[in-house]
Formats: sequence, C-alpha cells, structure tokens
Amino acid sequence: MKQILQNLANGETSLVDVPCPKAKNGNVLIKTTKSLVSVGTERMLVDFGKAGWIEKARSQPDKVKMVLEKVKTDGLSATYDAVKSKLDQPLPLGYCNVGTVLDGSDTGFEVGTRVVSNGNHAEVVRVPKNLVAAIPDEVDDESASFTVLGAIAMQGIRLIKPTLGETVVVTGLGLIGLLAVQILKANGCRVLGIDFDSAKCELAKQFGAEVVDLSKGEDALVAAEAFSRGRGVDAVLITASSKSNDIMHQAATMCRKRGRIVLVGVVGLELSRADFYEKELTFQVSCSYGPGRYDEEYEDKGKDYPFAFVRWTEQRNFEAILDLMASGAVNVKPLVSHRFAIDDAKAAYEKLDDRASLGIVLDYSKTNAADLTKATVALNEQASFATSKGNVAFIGGGNYASRVLIPAFKNAGANLTSIVTSGGISAVHHGKKNGFANASTEMEQALDNNTDTVVIATQHNLHASQAIAALEKGKHVFVEKPLALNHVEIDAIEAAQQAANTMVMVGYNRRFAPHVQKMKALLEKKAAPKTFIMTMNAGDIPADHWTQDPAVGGGRIIGEACHYIDLMRFLAGSKIKSFSAIKMGENDYVAVTEDKAIITITFEDGSVGSIHYFANGGKSFPKERVEVFCDDAVLQLDNFRKLTGFGWKGFSKMNLWSQDKGQAACSQAFINAVKAGGVSPIPQYEIFEVARVSVDIAEQLRN
Repeated sequence: MKQILQNLANGETSLVDVPCPKAKNGNVLIKTTKSLVSVGTERMLVDFGKAGWIEKARSQPDKVKMVLEKVKTDGLSATYDAVKSKLDQPLPLGYCNVGTVLDGSDTGFEVGTRVVSNGNHAEVVRVPKNLVAAIPDEVDDESASFTVLGAIAMQGIRLIKPTLGETVVVTGLGLIGLLAVQILKANGCRVLGIDFDSAKCELAKQFGAEVVDLSKGEDALVAAEAFSRGRGVDAVLITASSKSNDIMHQAATMCRKRGRIVLVGVVGLELSRADFYEKELTFQVSCSYGPGRYDEEYEDKGKDYPFAFVRWTEQRNFEAILDLMASGAVNVKPLVSHRFAIDDAKAAYEKLDDRASLGIVLDYSKTNAADLTKATVALNEQASFATSKGNVAFIGGGNYASRVLIPAFKNAGANLTSIVTSGGISAVHHGKKNGFANASTEMEQALDNNTDTVVIATQHNLHASQAIAALEKGKHVFVEKPLALNHVEIDAIEAAQQAANTMVMVGYNRRFAPHVQKMKALLEKKAAPKTFIMTMNAGDIPADHWTQDPAVGGGRIIGEACHYIDLMRFLAGSKIKSFSAIKMGENDYVAVTEDKAIITITFEDGSVGSIHYFANGGKSFPKERVEVFCDDAVLQLDNFRKLTGFGWKGFSKMNLWSQDKGQAACSQAFINAVKAGGVSPIPQYEIFEVARVSVDIAEQLRN
C-alpha cells in the first residue's frame, strides 16, 4: 500500500510502498477513501525538515540543551549518531482520514462502516478505537475529512465557553479559523474575523462573520471597539500562526474586562503583565482536539472517560462536528481549494508553498486493491540466502534496533532477510537503508526457510512468545534484553531451546565492551574473591511509560538493571549464590520507587557486589561507573570511555575517544557462533540464570 512519509533531516516528502499494518486489539483497521492535508501543521513540519541544523536548533532550544548534556556524558561521536538517527526516522504525515472499516471486531465498529479518524495519509491505517467516529449518512467522505480540524476548533471554543449573543473575535482565518467561525455562529455568537488574506475574509463573510481585512489597512482594534459597541469583546480565539507577540497584545487590548483569550494556533507568547492585570483577563492554550489527547490510557488502551463527568472527549468532539455537518450548520465545501489523487501526493505538497491554499483533499478511489492489504513488500529482488548460515531476520525496528542492533549485525556479516514491524513504516525505511530482502508486518515472514536466525527487539512483553515461536521453527534467537518477564516464560523458553538445540542469546553487550574484556583479563590473574560497586545513573522515566508497566515492560530492574546483574556475573566468573534488594521508601514525592534501588549479590567463590540503580540523579553526572576491588588493587571504569587501574602491575589506564558498550562485539560474537555452528558466546546456563535472578530481584523490590 502507499503512504506519505517525510524525512525530518532534509524535509523530503515521498510516497512509499509499505506493508499493510497488522490488525491489533482495540484498534480499527481502515481502508482510506479521502484524507485532508492540514496546511498549517504539515507546512510547519515540512519547513522544519528543510531547515538547516542551525535553524532546527534555534526552533528547539530545549532539545539543544539535552544534546549538550549527552555530549558531556557519552561523547561527541555517540551523541552525533543519536541525533542523526533521530532525524532519520520517517515521519508519517496527516491526521485527517476518512475510510471504511476493514477490521474492528473488538471495537464496536463493523466492517464496511464509514468512519473518520486521525489516521495518516495512507491507503490503510490502523487507529485506536477512541480516535474513530462513525460518519452520518448525510455527510459525504470529502466533507468528513475536515472533522479532525473541526474538532481542534471546537475544543478551543469549548474552553472559551461562549454564551448566546456574545461577541467573539477569531484571529487567523485559515482552515481552523473558518471552521471556528461557523461553529461560533451555530452557537449563537456574533463573530469578527481577522486576517491578511482578502479571499479568506470573503469566506468568513459568507459564513456570517464581520471581518477585518488587514491587507487593506483596516484597523482591528477600531473594528473590535465598534463591533462590541464600545464594551470590548467577550473573547478572542487565536487560530493564527506567527512568531509575533503583537497578536497576543492585540487580543488583550480588544477584550472587555474579564474577557477570555484561547490560543489554538502558534504565536509569540512574550506577554505584557499590564495587558492582563488591569482587565483580569483569562488566557488558556487549547490542546488539540479535546480531553484524552496524549493520554495513553484513553488513546492507546481505549479506556474512555465517564460520560457523566467528561462530556466532551476527542471522539465525542468528532461526533459533534459530524452532527453539525449533517445539520448544515457547518459547510466545508467552500473550503476545498485543491483535489489530488494519492499518486499525485508530491504535487499536492507543492501547494503548501501557495499561501492561498486551503483544503487540499487527497483521493484514494484509484488504489490497486491487490496491493492494498499486502503484509510483505520486497526490497531487494536479487537477494538469495538459501545456502548460507547467518541469515538474520529482525522482529522490531525501533530506535535501539535501528540505531544500534541492525548496523551491528550488518557489519558483523549477517545476511539480512526480513524486517518485521507492527506498522510497517520503520520496516521499509530501515529495511531499504540496510539492505534487507523484504519488509513485513507479519511475524511469520521472519520465520520462513530462508532464515536461520531471528533477532527480537520488540516490547518486552512480546519477547517470550516470539522467542518460543522462533525456536519451535528451529531458529537461533537473539533477544534484546530482557529475555522474559517471569519464571513461567523463562522456563518455556528454556524448554523450547533445549528441544530445538539452537542458541538463545540475550543482548548483554556490556560484557563484550573492550574495557570489560580488559578487566576480565586482569581479574583472571587474581584468585582471590572480588568486591564490586556498580552504579547506574539511569535517569528518570515517567511512571506511565510502557517500560514501567510490570505487564508490558516488566519494570526497569528486569528491563535494564539486568545488564549489571549479567556484568557482575561475568566479572566474578562464579555462579550467583544469593541476593538482596532494597528500594527507596514510599513517599509523597516519587511515583516510582523500585528504580531507585540497591541490589547486593553474593557468589559461590566468595565474591560480593552491590548494584546502585538510581533513576533520580542528574544528567550532568556520568551515567555508568564500575569499580572492582581485588587483592590490593582497584579497577574503575567510567561511562565505558575511561578505565583506570590502581595498584595493577603493568596497567594504569585505557581510554577511548568515544563510548563503547560492546554492542558491535556482542553481535559479532553471536554471528560468528551461528556461522561456525559453535557454542553460544554467553553460556546458556548463564543466560537463564541471570534472567531468573533479575525477575526475582524485581519481585522482591515490588513486595
């Protein structure tokens, strides 16, 4: 199927063949008939992509600060690679989609139902059920494509709380502004529209507004004074896009005492205290299309807010706009300025540079039905891997997989067969970039006969089932940590591995880091037990992030501290005998306490160590430190860049220009073992030992 993507690094907009997204519980699979280009938002994204590095930095100073902090801890090279990778991610454009339901069995939407959603510009989209609304029979598909923009306007108006007969100014008569004019008129308000574009002012007049045409030198303040009969307007809705602070000053000046200002657009916000103080004005920024926006529980997990307590949500705002269209109170036909077939997407986006453009509608009526629901797209027709070992498929193509694992396996000499992701976009992008034979949204594609090895880099709760499926097909398996989330899953993986007699490897890369290999070589000359102090300044992750969910991410001890459990096991060279763990006490200031923990581990040879896993430290402090005390000598490793020896004969330091946590060496060792048919680089019993201890420690901290 076809989808419009944008490259944030250079602003290039392209129409790409991608696999059809896989059906997913709680989501609606929709065959698109129409979609609307949001001229303001999408022009801003394209302009950002086309901007140079300096312009990008100036537009996002908060991100620049984060980059500078990362340089201090990880080094310039690692930071540059991370930023470059972030900008390289393909961005799906569009959020105003209309189509018919292909699959929605557990959502209440029947197959064939006409629906509107915030889906992208693609022939098939997958959208969470709370962001989908059925279209009334009275509303055609083209009109319905304006629903999401209408909901944005409506949410701003709801924040104003207008009453019958009030005077409201709409500053900025783009698509959202013109929709707002109609909604306000339907609400019984008198409306004054302001814009520099005469054509848009004429449209506002058609919808019943009085207008101020700034291109003709008309004075907005004088007009507002007369419009409000000298009392000041009741409210101002700002739907304009400008860097100027004058718009906010103008809004405050034309308001009556205790007037209301709501910002829907993007304008300069250097406010004058006097403007707001003397009149006791209310100012609020509107968030997209209503309550539920950016709430993972509502949007992704489908948990609706109680109707009696949250009358208007994103979905219910969609429905309200559609009802206004059905009744004729909102008419979007005059707002359509251009129509293009999806195949002409490039020409459509060239119209963004035409400031006279309004509604640019994309039509999907001529799509190829045979290609529409294909789950696999060929990327390299000449690829042939049938006779060699090391044919590797990837399941998952997120940031770590694309930035670290895929390049590492490619450089290690792996033959990259299939890359599988749920949505398909990242599979195509990273598949083309790295030479995969095909991209798919079906996991079975990764398990075909051309593949002998599967890399699993998905959400943690999927690792066990995907690993078992690969093992049952006789594949070697590399699982990006953790191996699994509980003992039942670990036992099942171990049984499948023994039955298949293939390798299971977990991405415990730190033991392969050059500094750690040097430490291991030095420590092997010491027969005495060791003591360890390992500190991970992990950084905060919000409590609602998926990694913090015990059922999805398993928590940060299982998901990340397992690295240090394995590292200590490797350096000790002895089986884990016992462990204990304590966490920060429950308090009123910190939502998650188990990621601020001290873990103590003892080993059968007498060695002992503590892992300090702290998520409450500052980013300016190094992220990782490893200290080993043994036989009158000490080794100290700082952030995998600098190793210092104290009291070691013949060794004092080992420094690298850039951080190396061993990812490349880990992947190389695994691929070498696959091709040689040899032994796993990490003994299988250590893989399962560390996995079980990690789960036990996490459970102890929770209980």
